[in-house]
This record gives sequence, C-alpha cells and structure tokens, in this order.
Amino acid sequence: MNEQFSASGLMNPFFPDKVTFGDKGVTFKVSKLFRSTDNFVFYSDISGVEVDSGMFFSTIRVIPRMRPEIIINNFTKGDAKKVKELILQKVQA
Repeated sequence: MNEQFSASGLMNPFFPDKVTFGDKGVTFKVSKLFRSTDNFVFYSDISGVEVDSGMFFSTIRVIPRMRPEIIINNFTKGDAKKVKELILQKVQA
C-alpha cells in the first residue's frame, strides 16, 4: 500500500505532519520546530478516527486502543477524509 499524506505547507512549510500507510499499520509523524515524534500503530489497534474540519484545514484524531490519542494537524479536507477512509477500510478488514 505505502501511501503517504503530508499536511499543508502553508501552516508549517518546513516541518509538515505526515501519515504513511504500510501493510500492517500506519505511521504518524508529528513535527515540531526542533523535534518530531513517529508513532506506528497496527491497524488492529485502532479503535476510531475523527476528523475536525475548520474553514481551510482539518485535524485528524486517531484513537488507538490502550494508548493516548494521536493528533495531526493542518491537512486539507480532502486528504483528511481520504486518510480516515483508508484507516477505516484497513481496520474493518
């Protein structure tokens, strides 16, 4: 599968958040000015996905089992919807 989505470069042009789909799970890279955090979650460990849409950008909230939620920001509405659909397809499979 290996699809990748990046957050909009308008809000954070040098360190955009990223979502990368693999065969067994999905990796969420949350970037800050001087550090970044990579979170890998198996599809079977995801209990839900929520998308909060603002006027221009969306926030994706992934709810894994037995872990704190993962929040990734500044995705286009279309990309956020596609990420949610892909995760839910894999979770239900």
